[in-house]
Amino acid sequence: MRKLVESTFVTLDGVISDPHVWGMPYWDEEHNGYSAKLLFGADALLLGRETYEGFAEAWGARSGDEYTDRINGLPKYVASTTLKEAEAWNGNLIQGDVATAVAELKQQPGQSILKYGSGELDRTLIANKLIDELHLWMFPVVAGSGGRLLDGLDLTHFELLETTRFKSGIIVLTYGLKA
Repeated sequence: MRKLVESTFVTLDGVISDPHVWGMPYWDEEHNGYSAKLLFGADALLLGRETYEGFAEAWGARSGDEYTDRINGLPKYVASTTLKEAEAWNGNLIQGDVATAVAELKQQPGQSILKYGSGELDRTLIANKLIDELHLWMFPVVAGSGGRLLDGLDLTHFELLETTRFKSGIIVLTYGLKA
């Protein structure tokens, strides 16, 4: 059975929106190495519509290095209630019930499924106990305003699986859902 691994950037005050604004000063070789470990440990991506569209625009026109070629080459499973198709950029639109579709994807053989982005899809995945590892990249910055991590979830308990500290001050907290 495959694992579903989520990777999410978050500020000290819980903001997840606009990480390119507040996160850039902290991105370095340690950051890149950890990102590569997650990406190369996966053979598919799971994205919501906004993340899919943003990533396709940002990554789709790039090429030439191993990381970029990997992210562009992987199949992307896209959860959306508004898209009619997601065939560009190796996209596969999830039809029907997202929780059922993701549970079926996890049953297929292969490496991990890596999920980027945070929002409504997370609430569905967590409510259905489908996320195996939640990698929260805690950046040492306060954004002050913006979308908050996991707003709207019911009481949910997690178990700390691992802590990774970077010299830049980023701490990646890896959690699993408690049974």
